[in-house]
Formats: sequence, structure tokens, C-alpha cells
Amino acid sequence: MKVIIAGAGIGGLTAALMLHKRGIKAEIYEQSPAVREVGVGINTLPHAIRELAEIGLLPALDKVGLRTRELVYYNRQGQEVWSELRGIDAGHPVPQFSIHRGRLQKLIYDAVVERLGPDAVKTGLSLSGFIQNEGGVTAHFTDFVRGDAGTTVRGDILVCADGIHSTARKRFYPDEGAPCWNGVLMWRGATEWKSWRDGRTMAIGGGMGAKFVLYPIAEKGDGTQLMNWVVNIKMADGAKSPPPKESWSRPALRSLVLPYAKRFAIPDYDVPALVEATPQAFEYPMCDRDPLPRWTFGRVTLLGDAAHPMYPVGSNGASQAILDARSLADCLERAEHPRQALWEYEKDRLPKTAEIVRLNRKGGPERVIDEVEKRAPAGFANVEDVMSRAELKAIVGGYAGKAGFAAEPDRLVAERRAANA
Repeated sequence: MKVIIAGAGIGGLTAALMLHKRGIKAEIYEQSPAVREVGVGINTLPHAIRELAEIGLLPALDKVGLRTRELVYYNRQGQEVWSELRGIDAGHPVPQFSIHRGRLQKLIYDAVVERLGPDAVKTGLSLSGFIQNEGGVTAHFTDFVRGDAGTTVRGDILVCADGIHSTARKRFYPDEGAPCWNGVLMWRGATEWKSWRDGRTMAIGGGMGAKFVLYPIAEKGDGTQLMNWVVNIKMADGAKSPPPKESWSRPALRSLVLPYAKRFAIPDYDVPALVEATPQAFEYPMCDRDPLPRWTFGRVTLLGDAAHPMYPVGSNGASQAILDARSLADCLERAEHPRQALWEYEKDRLPKTAEIVRLNRKGGPERVIDEVEKRAPAGFANVEDVMSRAELKAIVGGYAGKAGFAAEPDRLVAERRAANA
């Protein structure tokens, strides 16, 4: 069997490694001229890290990322709403990682080149079309970089992991239109700055309408780390206004972001100073797409953001793409026919990811901050005077359960720690 993968992002690269482990040949075609370390920080959850660990990537992750220990939610005034342990500290068998997106992509890419060969990833080639029949699928890739005719390849399966603007998705759903914008603009940046708390804790302050996110993504030494930050502000009614045309990872002036950053307080941390010290910030619209009725058409299917782009809340985008890759590889390994495999993959992953897209539109686990701010907009002396601990836990824990990364019960945590002592 030969699988053609369009897109060398986290999902496409991971799929290639998963397929290779099962003895299935994969070729990747990427529209960018090179796979570069671009982007800023992301969190990768334990259920996804478990899959990366199974293909031998845990040592590489430890070299470039940080094992997240704790997550703390605050209101905008810096008062604690909820805190919880994460990863191994919460009882998972593997960590949660805070990591630079580009470095995560690069380490998976390096593993692909090492295991599948230097020609496994072909760059500068953008999927422009495909045809299929009972015997296979033929995909054509256009070379916009060199300006030549591109290339045509034949395989058994075409997996389109080509992002929120997926070519295959447009072909299957030509009337879908642009991504859905909720009116929130995100400004993101990272810079070497002083550590916060133990250097393994992340903070989220404020709800969906106005939010500040802070966490480290790499060690730098001398009490400093590469600190990642995000400022989210609702700027418009997304149902009535399209996102700014130039705002897909557009460089942004710090002077534009700074007034919004000053709205938030994180205990014992100078948020405005961090933003001011960042050499370059970037602007993104918070967009997703409506869940689809189906991903698979014959021998062609979607994966990752091509299938289920979601709001970046709950640390779930990249993690769900990794879970897609595992499911797809398992289905192709055990199915008698490629089309049966793609049907089983869709049956497994589509409903799960559709539910997460819907939950993220409501704020995901971070909705707990919105609920507290709604009831106590001026702050509180004790958060449990605003919402009971059971109410708080129901929101946060309910999301973790549905998204597939709920921590183990306290009894199992204690048993694991005793076994490791």
C-alpha cells in the first residue's frame, strides 16, 4: 500500500511515522519551500504525547520542550479561579508538553527523514487536484516556487492534511466559504524573559472575550525561559464582520497589543513588561469551521485542521491531529480494503472532534473563567462564594473527559507514584 499525504504539518508528519511503523509506505508533499521552525508556543496533551512516545519521540521532546506541571485559571484581576496538576503530576503515564510549535514540527520532520529517507518529504508542491478510480488515486501537485509543471503521483490513498484552507475540503464542499470567525483577534509572541513560579506552570487569565495566556516553552538559563504569551480580545461580531484580510499570522506592532495586555493581572508577573520586551508579535483571527457530515470520499480523506479546525482553547488542535494520525494508521493496518479503512477512521474520529469543536466555541475548559466573571465581574474574596467546587470541577473535568485526556483517579495516581518511588 502507498499513501500520499498532502501537508507536512504536525498531523501529516505524524501520520507518515505511524504508517511507517506499520509497514505502510507514505510520501509527503508540502506546499512551503521548506519545513521551517515557525510559529509560537502550543501545549500538547498527554493522550497525544502517549502516541508520540510510542514512536520513540519522548527523548527528543524533552530536549526542546518543557513538561507542564500545573495550570492555573484566573479572572482578569488576577484572582485564582481554579488550579490543577497536569501530565505526569496529574497521574498520566506521560507528560503534557509546553513547546514551540515549530520545534515540535521540526523534531517530527527529522524523525520522518531519518526513518523514511531524505526524499520522503517533497517541498514546494501544492495539491491542485486529484482523480480516483477503483484501483487508486492520482494526485497532481503544482510547483509554485520553481514555476515548473509540478508532479503527478499515484497511490492507494490520499490523505489531505493541508490545513484550514484545505484544497480537498474546498473540492468536496465548494459552497462552504471562508472559515468562521468569532470576532476575537489573537496576538501571540515569545521572548526570553524571567521565569514564573516553578518554571513549569501555565496561567490563563480572563474568558473568551478577553484573555491572557502565559507559559514557558524552553529553558534558557540564568533564571530565564522562552516565555510564550497570548492576548485575545473580542473586536467585532464575527457573524457580521469578516476577519481582517491580512491577519493570518500577520506581524503586529507591540504598541497595538500593549494597551490590551495592561488589562490583565497575573500574580507576581509583569505582563506589560513581557509584551514590551518581545521583539515581534503576530496577529491571528480566532477561526474554525463547522463540523462536516463526512471527511472521506472514496480513497481521499481529511486529517487535522483540514478536517476539524477548532478554536485554540483547551490545548487541543495539534493533539487531535496526532490522534487522527494514530487512528488512521491503525485502520489502514487492519482493514481488508483501503476504502473500508477510511470509513472506519472517519467513524472513529469525526464525532469526537466535532464535539470538541462545539465545546471550544463555548470556551472549552476555560469557560469556567467566563462563568465566574459573569457572576462576579468585580472579583471575589473566595471563589467558592461565587461557584461551588463541584460546579467548577464539572466544567473543567467534563471537557477533559470528552476530549479524552481526563486524569486518572486519585487512587491510581497514588499507586503509580508509590510504584515509581
